[in-house]
Amino acid sequence: MNSQTRLVEVRTKILKQNDVLARELRERFRQDGVTVVSLVSSPGAGKTALLEDLLLRLRENYRVAALVGDLATDNDARRLARAEVPTKQITTGTVCHLEADMVADALQGWNTDELDFLFIENVGNLVCPATWDLGEALRLVLFSVTEGEDKPLKYPTIFNTADVAVITKMDLAAAVEFDAAQAKRSLQSVRPGIETFDVSAKTGEGMAELLERLRSLRGLDVAGNQQRTK
Repeated sequence: MNSQTRLVEVRTKILKQNDVLARELRERFRQDGVTVVSLVSSPGAGKTALLEDLLLRLRENYRVAALVGDLATDNDARRLARAEVPTKQITTGTVCHLEADMVADALQGWNTDELDFLFIENVGNLVCPATWDLGEALRLVLFSVTEGEDKPLKYPTIFNTADVAVITKMDLAAAVEFDAAQAKRSLQSVRPGIETFDVSAKTGEGMAELLERLRSLRGLDVAGNQQRTK
């Protein structure tokens, strides 16, 4: 057996183990009545700014918390703590993505049945996180107007695994001559039918619509019962 075959087998086994734990987490979240939303993007796309805004808006009516993944530092977690909601940093070291066991470990000591929303901000990367399920109910993939209209074409896997696409930093669109129509054509060619939101955390553009999409997740649970809010 050559080393390449061995590497593929090991990776397949690790991914399978992750999927098993992710299913367990998803079932735990379902039973606890917490809606879990993950955010993925390349570095600098504005995940943390967007998440901070969402936490501030949602905390008025919902119990919210956030896990934040980074290779190093707890800068993002300290920034999100300004929203005065439970926040915890997951420092991955050399690992370029979050895995289900990291999420499970980070949740120790938290009562997820006391939350309505749990947000998971993944490490800034559009490659590695694509194949790692974290037990989330909804995955948002973000890309900013400064990254170009062809971002989905360059990283199709992450867009194919996402439920919603969010185009960020719309306040800079005119300055960088961003072609929103072309960007959406790129999105639809990779992931036909994907929901798309144009937002700016700085100006508030599109945030109400995105917020309403998230609130819709708190409608009826799988048994048809109204889920609880604050």
